[in-house]
Amino acid sequence: QQGQLVAPVVANLGPLEDLMLTPNPDEVEEVFTLPLDHLLREENQGYTHFRTAGRYGYTLPVFLNGPHKVWGLTAIVTELTLELLAPGRY
Repeated sequence: QQGQLVAPVVANLGPLEDLMLTPNPDEVEEVFTLPLDHLLREENQGYTHFRTAGRYGYTLPVFLNGPHKVWGLTAIVTELTLELLAPGRY
């Protein structure tokens, strides 16, 4: 859907063990973490190619080899965040 605004927030929330997250179950199926080091390893990075009308349409990032495949808008935001946090490594 077009016209929606997404505002990613990057923050240090302290030790993960101390967090009591209560996401909206209508919007969030599961919460999981991936270490920055995992995301920066080339073997965990890839791209998905999408076709439109039977032809190449566009390419989006994907992050692999974790508890889940990170793709779609989450992968786009993750990629942009890595570019900011680790410009020499990503």
